[in-house]
Amino acid sequence: MKNVKIGVFDSGLGGLTSVKNLIKLLPGADLIYFGDTARVPYGSRSSSTITKYAKQDISFLLEKKVDLVLAACATAGSVLEPEYTASLPIPYFDVIRPTAKAATSATRNGKIGVISTEATLASGSFKREMQKLGDYEVFQVATPLFVPLIENGYIYRGNVATTSIAEDYLLQLKGSDIDTLILGCTHYPLISDIIGDVMGPEVNLIDSGAEAARLIANHIIGGCPGNGSLKVYTSDLPIRFHSIASMFLGNENSFISEQVDIEGFPPYSTE
Repeated sequence: MKNVKIGVFDSGLGGLTSVKNLIKLLPGADLIYFGDTARVPYGSRSSSTITKYAKQDISFLLEKKVDLVLAACATAGSVLEPEYTASLPIPYFDVIRPTAKAATSATRNGKIGVISTEATLASGSFKREMQKLGDYEVFQVATPLFVPLIENGYIYRGNVATTSIAEDYLLQLKGSDIDTLILGCTHYPLISDIIGDVMGPEVNLIDSGAEAARLIANHIIGGCPGNGSLKVYTSDLPIRFHSIASMFLGNENSFISEQVDIEGFPPYSTE
């Protein structure tokens, strides 16, 4: 039986945190990753622009003949219409639904925080999914500076710049009595130590990329044992690309990388 081929895309390198979890859960899977490093971040752009970019990303992955696709970018997942994703020729997954379910299962007092990009917050996608599951009080904060800080390697516990910005962003959440906090961008797990230090040990942090990976693993009947492969594509190769990518994946995971002209791929249409 051939290995399942999983396509994953993100606005930059954050989705590699999802890939790292997929490697652990489905070691025999062949993983194709596209990071749109030339156009990162998506979170500050208009809905129409994000939709165009996400459909181009999907078009690229479909050309690679993947068996399913994961939008490991909450911003992209929040703007793609359900009618569009349901009509794709392969199964589609995003990080929003499994993360919302995990957060509602984890909370003890029904008060849940969400940190995300501006576009994800504006869409209300996490809040909407949680409120489908029950009467939860949701507190949302946009954290737009986290992605560029992370993409530039400002991730280590005690980093003065990232810690200072985290303290500023999270101040209002600390006063809201939340006991669960969604890391609503797959970049954010890389600074979970910093976020956890600011919020305190009593707040559960929900990793959106890990939750999506678990959902996909449950979807694949019989699992995927064996030895798979990882191919990484990006729309630009930053000077520190390999060192940054290794931060997301962990040094134990080797990969081949290649640059691709994503503008050469028309947005995938289901019509």
